[in-house]
Amino acid sequence: GRNIMSHVNKVDQIKEISGVNPLKCMKCGKCSASCPSFNEMDIKPHQFVSYVQNGDIESLVQSKSLWKCLSCFACLERCPRDVKPAKLIDAARQLVVREKGATYLSPDEVPELLDEDLPQQLLVSAFRRYRR
Repeated sequence: GRNIMSHVNKVDQIKEISGVNPLKCMKCGKCSASCPSFNEMDIKPHQFVSYVQNGDIESLVQSKSLWKCLSCFACLERCPRDVKPAKLIDAARQLVVREKGATYLSPDEVPELLDEDLPQQLLVSAFRRYRR
């Protein structure tokens, strides 16, 4: 019983944080086709939307894609139905950070998540996020 509730709750939280209605997705794949991180993602942007539709937030939270998304928003621009995969990914990240607090990564886990390009990417996505 309780477990199902927490999943529903997480789906609602993700919808609320992101302002996205994943049900509008028609699986055309344009978002994934425009994604610069596509090859490094275990769950592709269009699949991310399906996982939210199906309430499988746990898999998303565990995925590499969560931290490979650059928040470049190419996927937002390409979407004919105004679904915003990057916003869903970002919302899922926020859930992880909220749930585990700022210390959720142990120091030895960090290097494998970091690309040599990453600091730049993080700055750009942080800048984009807080500039609004």
